[in-house]
This record gives sequence, structure tokens and C-alpha cells, in this order.
Amino acid sequence: MDKNVKESYKVKSTTIIKNLQKRNMEGYYCETKEEAKELLISLINKDDVVSWGGTFSIEEIGAKQALKDNDIKVIDRDTAKTPEERTKMMKAALTSDVFLTSTNAITMEGELVNIDGAGNRLAAFCYGPDSVIVVAGMNKVVRDVESGMKRVRTDACVPNAIRYNLKTPCAVTGICAECTSNETICSQILVTRYCKQKNRFKVILVGEQLGF
Repeated sequence: MDKNVKESYKVKSTTIIKNLQKRNMEGYYCETKEEAKELLISLINKDDVVSWGGTFSIEEIGAKQALKDNDIKVIDRDTAKTPEERTKMMKAALTSDVFLTSTNAITMEGELVNIDGAGNRLAAFCYGPDSVIVVAGMNKVVRDVESGMKRVRTDACVPNAIRYNLKTPCAVTGICAECTSNETICSQILVTRYCKQKNRFKVILVGEQLGF
């Protein structure tokens, strides 16, 4: 990566972290995925129960394997043997001690912008888990909420729809059609602008491209 881009990430992250603090959230900056993984594990207690929603970034930094290596108890919906068991595990995740996630976009002002299909991930943002650890590559940084929404609709929803083999208009054309199809992944829209419970949110910014 170009050294000037790397330096710009540091500068931007400093501003974002200051603004997260104003919003009662903790912010961190890691230059690499490996550093982010190590930091994430350090923020979890050995007796915590950990879970997550649909998140590519958490997989990319190797967090799931690290949890296993550290013998930390997890609720992993991908181990479910039936759809009913999967749903039960997704609900249980909402009362886990720690919920791992990324964000579809984060503004320079420290706001988290997200769109979800089922809504379970956004439910955890709003209430439930004692701690929410957000891992976001600097590719997800935007100027403001409006820019964040545009980013989500173009850079996040399209590859996610393709990843899940959905038949949404955006998966075919690459353009959001504001669809109301049963397969839409844009059912719920959430902007997290403040954390009532101080430091419940821990946002790890990573100086690499992560997720969509």
C-alpha cells in the first residue's frame, strides 16, 4: 500500500476516534488485520459468551479461529443442523456477552451506518449484548450519513447479494432498485449516532480494505 495512503488512514482515524469518544464509544486504530485480531481478543474476557451476525470482516481478520484457539465460548449459527436451530441461535446471540460485527459505513463524525435483511445484526447494535465490537476497514469511511447510505447501496449491498446468490435487482444490474422483493437485504436501516451505555461500542478501525 502507498505510504501516503497509509498515513492518510492514520490521520482520518484520529479524527474518527475523537468523534466516537464524543458519542460515548471507544475507538482504536490498527494498521493490519493481525493487530486488529489481537486487539479484539484482548477486549474479550475468558468467560464471555461471544457471537456475531453476518460479517465478512470478522472472518477476514481471523477472529473466529482466534476465539476457538483461546477456548472462548461462542454461539455460531453456522453450526446449526436445522433452520429452526439456526433461528434459535440467532436469537440467543442477542443476549451474548460480546457481539462481533462490522459496519457498512462509518462517517468522519463517528456515526455507524448499516442496512440489514433479517435485522438480527441491527438488533444487537440497538440492545442486548453487553459489548459490541465493530471491526471496520478504512475503505468503509465516508464523509457523512448521506454518503454512507450511497456507499451501502452501491459498494456493500451488491456484492453481498451476489455472495448469498440472491435474485435481487441489484445482483443482476449492480444498481439498487429500492426493491421490495422477498429476498431484499435492505429491510432495516440503522444509523447509530450515540451510545447510551458508555463504551458499549468498541470500534476497531483497520488500515486495510476489509469486507464490502
